[in-house]
Amino acid sequence: MSLAASSITRLRQLLVSGEISPLDIVEDLEAAITARDADVGAFLSRDLAAAREAAAQADLSLPLGGIPIALKDNINALGEPCTCASRFLENGYLSPYDATVTRKLREAGAVIFGRTNMDEFAMGSATENSALRVTRNPRDLSRVPGGSSGGSAAAVAAHTAIAALGSDTGGSIRQPASHCGVVGLKPSYGRVSRFGLVAFASSLDQIGPLTRSVDDAAVLLQAIAGHDPADSTSLRTPVPDYLAEIDRGVSGMKLGLPREYFGDGIDPAVRATVMAAVDRLQAAGAEIVEISLPHTEHAVATYYILAPAEASSNLSRFDGIRYGVRHGGSGDLLDLYRDSREAGFGPEVKRRILLGTYVLSSGYYDAYYTRAQKVRTLIRRDFEQAFAGVDAILSPVAPGAARKIGENAGNPLQEYLSDIFTLSANLAGICAISVPAGEIESDTGTRLPVGLQILGPHLGEASLLRVAKAAEATSTPA
Repeated sequence: MSLAASSITRLRQLLVSGEISPLDIVEDLEAAITARDADVGAFLSRDLAAAREAAAQADLSLPLGGIPIALKDNINALGEPCTCASRFLENGYLSPYDATVTRKLREAGAVIFGRTNMDEFAMGSATENSALRVTRNPRDLSRVPGGSSGGSAAAVAAHTAIAALGSDTGGSIRQPASHCGVVGLKPSYGRVSRFGLVAFASSLDQIGPLTRSVDDAAVLLQAIAGHDPADSTSLRTPVPDYLAEIDRGVSGMKLGLPREYFGDGIDPAVRATVMAAVDRLQAAGAEIVEISLPHTEHAVATYYILAPAEASSNLSRFDGIRYGVRHGGSGDLLDLYRDSREAGFGPEVKRRILLGTYVLSSGYYDAYYTRAQKVRTLIRRDFEQAFAGVDAILSPVAPGAARKIGENAGNPLQEYLSDIFTLSANLAGICAISVPAGEIESDTGTRLPVGLQILGPHLGEASLLRVAKAAEATSTPA
């Protein structure tokens, strides 16, 4: 059997029974990477020696004992590169500490295995903005894997990772999960510590798992969730047992269908696939209710004011002095800043820094940033009102399946619109998950995965996973 293609749940059974060892899994993954990653390009780096050593010392009594987990390359792991897929950090920068999620994975017995590609500083929806390499969709190598956690999703889909962590600022876990046919979970804001995640937009970022099954997503969330004194936005709310009620099904649950998420602009095949998944949940006992999220039309504009504004502030630390690339220096200090940032940042990062700096500048702050914050409040209230009447909300993840590599070159606005169904969850701080719903046929005849997005209330991950497990159980395998 292929260990690299197995789930966390199955591998744990084999490890505990003594049928395999953690080293067997690491070696099988390494063979899979050797065979496939030259084509897929999911990984930026990996330390096989360190993985072997950790596997040899793995405590199999722990929940993730002996399970290798890949990390998106914006999550710090002591002594490993953390490039954020940027020229700014590619040469010689090694993380001086573990992110809280990395520490929690180690404490749960996991083996940290490999750094996955991403859009530079998590800014993008296709992993095409990586400055370091191209990542391709394992289902069709001519297409993007989604982004910004495209490397993590592609690795899980290509069976070169058992599971991986990604980050989600506006859909960056859920959208690549949909495009690659895997499960991707964005936890509620504050449920998982952001300490050690290289910040893009601090009020929107969340770390979450990409896995092959809903059960595996629950297992990983269990390991990384919880309060962290190092993160001031981390919540003290107790973490429930996410597997306790995951198999209860959806009988008696009320699930909302927002009319704003099924209008014009969606590929008809995607709409049909998502609606088929909705029908299966209804057949399984759920009540489907039409709802409205009236401020959805403002989500993209709101996001692309607030997220770049926060990015402009967060990325000011990359100045050519403290760490990372340094260029120039023969002139004054401003020349050093300018030359280092010009050489270190790619076009999309520069675009968003410029946009963010503009909306925060004198004379424009109230006109753009303050108004966007007010609209964000309205979007959050839309969800609060909706969840007063339904247990979860169902929608597409993206308007279309994975597009061709280079298809949106030079058209950033079209790329921004691909996140129209995922941005609102980050603006509202709620939890959301993408579960494979089925496949559609592309214009070239390949079968492309489509995800069903399930949105739950803030800190409602237990119910969210219950609906996701039911959707997975009734869905056509992707």
